[in-house]
Amino acid sequence: MKAAIHPENTETIITCACGKVFHTRATKKNMRVEICSSCHPFFTGDKKILDTTGRIERFQKRYAKGK
Repeated sequence: MKAAIHPENTETIITCACGKVFHTRATKKNMRVEICSSCHPFFTGDKKILDTTGRIERFQKRYAKGK
């Protein structure tokens, strides 16, 4: 490896808006993020499928006619 061409990899603290703190290594120091795996709806299970316009029923009805 060539010397002095790579960015310095230092320990950093990543802080989420929910208050969760991660300790890792990165080229930037002390980052703040808006969402993390602890508060993201996909990972927490809060994500719900909303069928507000009956799309699933319309899809099933449309393609059931062909059978």
